[in-house]
Amino acid sequence: MSSPLARIAQVPPAIVDAELPAPDDGSQRVRLRFLPDGADVRVPSGTPVFDAASWNGIAIDSTCGGHGTCKKCKVRVVSGDVPVGSVDPRAFTAEELLDGWRLACRANARGDLVIEVPPLQTRPKAALAGVGRHVILRPAVQKRHLVLAEPSLEDQRSDLQRVLDGLEDLEPKASLELLRSLGSTLREAAFDVTAVVCDEELIDVEPGDTTARRYAIAFDVGTTTVVATLLDLESGQPVAVGSMLNRQQPYGADVITRISATMLDHEALGELRERAHETLAQLTAEVCAEGEVEPREVYEVTVCGNVTMIQLVLGIDPEPLSMAPFVVSTHSMPPVSASDLGVEVHPRAPAFVFPSLGAYVGGDIVAGLLATGLTRDRRLRLFIDVGTNSEIALGSNERVLATAAPAGPAFEAAQIKCGMRAADGAIEGVKIEGDSLALQVIADVEPVGICGSGLVDAVAELVHCGLIDHSGRFMAEDVAAELHPGLSSRLTMIGKERVFVLHWHGEDPESSVYLSQRDVRELQFAKASIATGWRILMGELGVGPKDVAQVLLAGSFGAYLTPLSAVRIGLVPDLALPRIVSAGNMAGEGAKIAALSSRERAEAHSILREVEYVELSGRADFNDMFIDQLAFPG
Repeated sequence: MSSPLARIAQVPPAIVDAELPAPDDGSQRVRLRFLPDGADVRVPSGTPVFDAASWNGIAIDSTCGGHGTCKKCKVRVVSGDVPVGSVDPRAFTAEELLDGWRLACRANARGDLVIEVPPLQTRPKAALAGVGRHVILRPAVQKRHLVLAEPSLEDQRSDLQRVLDGLEDLEPKASLELLRSLGSTLREAAFDVTAVVCDEELIDVEPGDTTARRYAIAFDVGTTTVVATLLDLESGQPVAVGSMLNRQQPYGADVITRISATMLDHEALGELRERAHETLAQLTAEVCAEGEVEPREVYEVTVCGNVTMIQLVLGIDPEPLSMAPFVVSTHSMPPVSASDLGVEVHPRAPAFVFPSLGAYVGGDIVAGLLATGLTRDRRLRLFIDVGTNSEIALGSNERVLATAAPAGPAFEAAQIKCGMRAADGAIEGVKIEGDSLALQVIADVEPVGICGSGLVDAVAELVHCGLIDHSGRFMAEDVAAELHPGLSSRLTMIGKERVFVLHWHGEDPESSVYLSQRDVRELQFAKASIATGWRILMGELGVGPKDVAQVLLAGSFGAYLTPLSAVRIGLVPDLALPRIVSAGNMAGEGAKIAALSSRERAEAHSILREVEYVELSGRADFNDMFIDQLAFPG
């Protein structure tokens, strides 16, 4: 049998090339047609064919997750030019190479291609995540059960080499920490062990066959709320989900106040880091206990969050984020371990931290775009992650723009007179029909406050029925009595401020649950900031609201926001309601996808190259457009 070097010598030099790195800018896109299905996709130039197929739900055989070691992702280039890579001759004969056969994971698409994909030998496992996305399971964490020959005078291979030889399709590296216990583990287990590999590192060798148990935790680190999802990497299904308030709350409700805290007190950065670590550690303990999983069986974590939160979690000074020109420490983090986050799982578990687009469009928006597939869709879609700092993206597979709009804490019901988080007793929905007012209350108990979705509903309903005019003012008593005599008594005064009582506690409005004039103004400022953001992006793309095929309302708040209310207050374009989707926590979904498929992470970094960040600060047109958007739609 000829050697790989002999085979490559038989191939004409014109089609031999080393693997070239993907371009840094990702500005050019190429078209790929996959046969026999005839699926057409567009991807950034330099994208591996394997990734292009995986991102678009086209399954190609692979057991190594696209690392080039299993040599199973065989495809044939029918049309177009893909040079022979250094690994290809190990998988194909010279005749097959001349016929266009390549390993998909090493074939970079730098021009339009037609690719033939052989039928699958096995049906890959997949999970449903994000907005209707089927994610083929290719987690970075892999396990191999090995029954190894014991050493002898005739076989004096090192312990590590013996394990590596047993891993036929993987070529991992081992750390000194692993080597300290490797010898004893092998001998105590009579050389019947399971190797645990994450990406390119051998992170453990466990006694016996433990292949059925491998887990990861996906974290969404929000300014207000932190969510953790424990995932079974074998099935792709969530095992347990937990959430809690970010313990950094005492340092401020938004990122600006937390950054200010670090500037005023040099010890605050360390304290904020510890508070974040406490939050993540508690959630880890809770989801592992609920899922009956030992923390040591969690071999990886994925993390997304806005730039400020990620820098605070990692102890990076956030001060440059607070002032022009708004510079981040880095868009892509160097290797991070779970222990760097204060998370007590497997001691050598790595952490994948989502890259960021800009100072105020962080890894949470990149995760959200990954979960929605916005950069791959032919349709023009608008993505809004509604929150204290609201991120917005607009575009299609042709071009995507993103920005951040400082909405303030109104959507979290902070600084609202009767505001509270979405907990038992919070009004989460309001409906007015004629003179009848109906409330939806969490846990169906007596109302004690109002959360963000209830605030939006209340204002939207009052605008719609005419008790709040388009400038945001409550109507005069005589006008209210004429319009809605059954509701006008709810319009009253507390001190010098007009309020609308949503739920009476006795006869005293001050002890009741009410909406104040100032609350309406807070919501106006928040929605105007977001509406100005997406209108500016539309201007940059040269499109109008009617060109938008779908609006995705994301974030923990976006999951509960009523599309009709969002339209009525002008938060989103006035489109047919089925085109406005309450998508929910897309950042958390993106973090889950990254845990389930290492190949999807390449798409996250591709998003970084493809999406153009638009900075709103300092724009001459922002203030005028913002003032125009303060009014509620007529």
